[in-house]
Amino acid sequence: MADEDYEMDGGYDDEPIEPEPDEGAEEELDADATKEDDVPDPLQADGEDKQEQEQVERARKTSKYMTKYERARILGTRALQISMNAPVMVELEGETDPLEIAMKELRQRKIPFTIRRYLPDGSYEDWGVDELIVEDSWKRQVGGD
Repeated sequence: MADEDYEMDGGYDDEPIEPEPDEGAEEELDADATKEDDVPDPLQADGEDKQEQEQVERARKTSKYMTKYERARILGTRALQISMNAPVMVELEGETDPLEIAMKELRQRKIPFTIRRYLPDGSYEDWGVDELIVEDSWKRQVGGD
């Protein structure tokens, strides 16, 4: 038997599978798939959209007070970031403990987080940490102001 008698295609009749695109690479779009309706018109006034968005953001259903659970999660997450050399958003006055630094950032409303509160109907509200009122429970425990 000679080598020419055997086919080296592996016995597959289908076309070879195309490799998946690399992560971050954009897929090519067909010219037929692109519609002019999908492209926003830069000349159109966006005033109406901004007004609607502001009304939706202002008509909030949840409380403007940060809960103790949100506070605990924010402080813990921010302290972890600080311990992994994230940039600190406040001036340090000798603090080295990441939790103390996170508490100082929270008092000065400098933590760059957004809290997403889910509602029973499946929608949600986004609150910035700087928008919420934080109860200073640590002062009451120590007997401060």
